[in-house]
Amino acid sequence: MSIKEWPAAERPREKLLERGAAALSDAELLAIFIRTGIAGRSAVDLARDLLTEHQGLRSFLDNAPERLIACRGLGPAKTGQLLAALELGKRYLEAGLLRQGTLSSPADTRTYLKARLRSYPYEVFAVIFLDNRHRVIAFEELFNGTIDGASVHPREVLRRALYHNAAALILAHNHPSGIAEPSAADKAITRRLQDALALVDVRVLDHFVIGDEDAISFADRGLL
Repeated sequence: MSIKEWPAAERPREKLLERGAAALSDAELLAIFIRTGIAGRSAVDLARDLLTEHQGLRSFLDNAPERLIACRGLGPAKTGQLLAALELGKRYLEAGLLRQGTLSSPADTRTYLKARLRSYPYEVFAVIFLDNRHRVIAFEELFNGTIDGASVHPREVLRRALYHNAAALILAHNHPSGIAEPSAADKAITRRLQDALALVDVRVLDHFVIGDEDAISFADRGLL
């Protein structure tokens, strides 16, 4: 039976509009992008197959675009829509972070940084620049690769802080291993950045290490 033959209250799109997106399963949400099934498999069936094959929604969405395009039921157009929806979600979180120019809460900061950095297959070092009232000026991803003393350059962080006329900043980077525990290299580069930025009166308020399920705060750990 195709989805069109299902009761209206059970069709994913109609169910979403009537009951809200939270009422849908991962497979039902994905089926809205797949839209149409194939012989013997509805769009929801295809979505369930994909989530089973890739061991869940997170692993599925972390695939490179070319792998998503090759998935049964997707292709270039549907993959493009799915990637656009993911980016809209990230920008929605960023808009919340930047709302009225203020850093609304540590929880919002953690949520935004997890959404922004968690899915990279390599380490990305980013900075949130703040003014003297801790209002957000900008978010920038500055370095890619292994985060150690050789790849994160205090001079460049200092240059960007002066460019934005920042009074404080929050550091963040992800661990592709999924384990958020700060390493010795993480602690060492944080100290180097603190020392360099202190010379121009720019404070490091926190450093978040982003893993699969958690984001460890240096400030919460008493490491700053």
